[in-house]
Amino acid sequence: MYRVVVADSRTARNGRAIEEIGIYQPKEDPSVIRIDAERVAYWLGVGAQATEPVVALLKLTGDWQKFKGEKDITSKVRVAPPKADHAAKYEKALKENLAEREEEEKNPRPKPVVAAKVEEPKAEEVVAEVKEEAAPAAEEVKAEEPVAEVVETPAEEVPAEAPAAEEAKSE
Repeated sequence: MYRVVVADSRTARNGRAIEEIGIYQPKEDPSVIRIDAERVAYWLGVGAQATEPVVALLKLTGDWQKFKGEKDITSKVRVAPPKADHAAKYEKALKENLAEREEEEKNPRPKPVVAAKVEEPKAEEVVAEVKEEAAPAAEEVKAEEPVAEVVETPAEEVPAEAPAAEEAKSE
């Protein structure tokens, strides 16, 4: 950032200034050039001599052409768009939110239909039902007499030492 100042030519370049009449910020996009046109006209009118860099800035703002009496005194300085005011952004968002709430109150959305909850039977109830269903079947089984089949094989058909003999042969 540079300051545009009015200084006495007999003082040091970085010495004490008489008056600050503007600023120049070249690193901004677009560059910031703010110069007080009334104070520039006064100082140039009383005989102040502008340096080359200051003359270039004054030509961009149109102040140099005005001082010299030229016809084209329009400013050629590009102006950055104004930055958004945070308070204004907040107020806008708040108004939109309030408008949405009012709209919902006027036209409420239908609530979604929820299916009735089906309760699952408890484990004890299930066990009792199973026992009730199984009871008639168990009674039917008890009513029938158990049948045991005993099959007798004659001793003559099965040789007594046959398994032992087969084991001896395999060794």
